[in-house]
Amino acid sequence: MRELEHMPVVPLRHRGRWFAAGVLLVIAIGLIISAITNPRFHWYAVGQYLFDDSIISGLYTTAWLTLASMAIGIVLGTVIALMRMSKNPVLFTIASTYLWLFRGTPLLVQLIFWFNLSALYPQITLGFPFGPSLGAFDANKVITVYAAALLGLGLNEGAYMSEIVRSGLSAVPNGQREAAEALGMSSFRVMFRVILPQAMRIIIPPTGNQLIGMLKTTSLVSVIAMQDLLYSAQLIYTNNFQTIPLLIVASLWYLVLTTVLSVLQHYLEKYFAKSEQRSTAPAAVTQDQPERSC
Repeated sequence: MRELEHMPVVPLRHRGRWFAAGVLLVIAIGLIISAITNPRFHWYAVGQYLFDDSIISGLYTTAWLTLASMAIGIVLGTVIALMRMSKNPVLFTIASTYLWLFRGTPLLVQLIFWFNLSALYPQITLGFPFGPSLGAFDANKVITVYAAALLGLGLNEGAYMSEIVRSGLSAVPNGQREAAEALGMSSFRVMFRVILPQAMRIIIPPTGNQLIGMLKTTSLVSVIAMQDLLYSAQLIYTNNFQTIPLLIVASLWYLVLTTVLSVLQHYLEKYFAKSEQRSTAPAAVTQDQPERSC
């Protein structure tokens, strides 16, 4: 053993890694130079329309549509997840049918369906099936392009968020619920004071991914003529035929928003990971302490 301690330590030489990194660097530099020197990119048009009023207006629409649809999806997904975990067969069947319907049909089809709902129901009536009517509304006035976009994106996202929430709740050990119930806590308090805070550490990462995915999915609302970021760019390049520069403008703003959301997700994950770090710290300190002889 003493001979091994005095042997020189030779660091590993990762020649393959350096070679691969050099090749990738050369390719990246070549692509950047090609994009800069290629006059067909029309970078002057990119700078011209990057802060155009129509583009900025579409950017705001994309941002609030993303947040509003995601909020609907989180609330609805939490409710559906609790229904799926319920022992009540009626609630379980309703939740399972909801998942089957909204996960089994394309989002694009759902958006177009909600936008054309007035073709099926010209008037939306509130009331009981065989009782008095509480009121009737014109579907064309109620289901606007904004309402159709929120319905399509929010209801679809709720189906996917329900599975994320359910997986997070299922990951919490049953002993936590049993201990809380033994203290006399109600089922509502057990869920929102004990189970859900612990499940957030598992729910946050995929929810962040869903939020970033929702940001890019909002571009589908252009098919129902909602003036989001992509549709604003389309309106401009149909008039001036600067297709590539306007698509680059839209892509740059999508990248900016995605970067901001990724940073927020990182800090949220660090915040909810503090409880796990606190729970493992005492054990680590105990292991490091030397044993005392009696």
